[in-house]
Amino acid sequence: MAHETLVDALPYFDTGYDEPGVREAALALIEEETRRYRPTKNYLESLGPVKLDAFETEMMKAEFERLSNKLPMDMLSMKRYELPQPPPSKLNDITAWTECVENSQAQLEHQATRILNLELMAEFGANSWKLYNGTLEYMMKQAQKQLQEIRKAIQEINWQRKTEQVVTGDKLKQLETSWVGLVGKNYEIERAVVELERELTEWKRKRGIPKKPSVDEGDDAAGGAAAAAADRREEEAAPMEES
Repeated sequence: MAHETLVDALPYFDTGYDEPGVREAALALIEEETRRYRPTKNYLESLGPVKLDAFETEMMKAEFERLSNKLPMDMLSMKRYELPQPPPSKLNDITAWTECVENSQAQLEHQATRILNLELMAEFGANSWKLYNGTLEYMMKQAQKQLQEIRKAIQEINWQRKTEQVVTGDKLKQLETSWVGLVGKNYEIERAVVELERELTEWKRKRGIPKKPSVDEGDDAAGGAAAAAADRREEEAAPMEES
């Protein structure tokens, strides 16, 4: 199959990985393959060009430009919290004083809003944080549960792989033992056949018995005799047809 991968290693069964020189030999093979590998295809070609500025806002662009130019960051402006009086040239200007009063009222209202927010936080902030922490704890427990399930699945896969490899390794060892035994038996049979042929040849030689043709030679001779008999029958039948 096109999607099948041949795995010729049983790491849970094979031995010898800790022997001296095995790790160095494996690293040498990896280094050689890495040195010979030259990627010729851009695997990200289908995704198109990367747009690094797709999510940049104007503020981010200005900040990146400031960083690239190595300019200092602007200090936090505290001008909005100041309550300046009119300049000396406008001390008698009612409009200038009106603007100062409106600015003071706005600052006072801002501070009142801050005090109200602090009072609300003092009254309800603790419970709000408790609810938020409870939500975080629930999310953490769910994540830990999912992590445990994934680890359990990984462990089961590893145990399954180990069991399959150990069973397969034992079967391979049995087959190898059987193969060695069969090869040894075949060798003994061949030796016995050769010895018997030698003894038979010697026995025939001592009694003056001619050597019989082999099976192939006998088949060839029988075929030649049959062909000759057929030719003779055709020659005998030809005069009878003429008469």
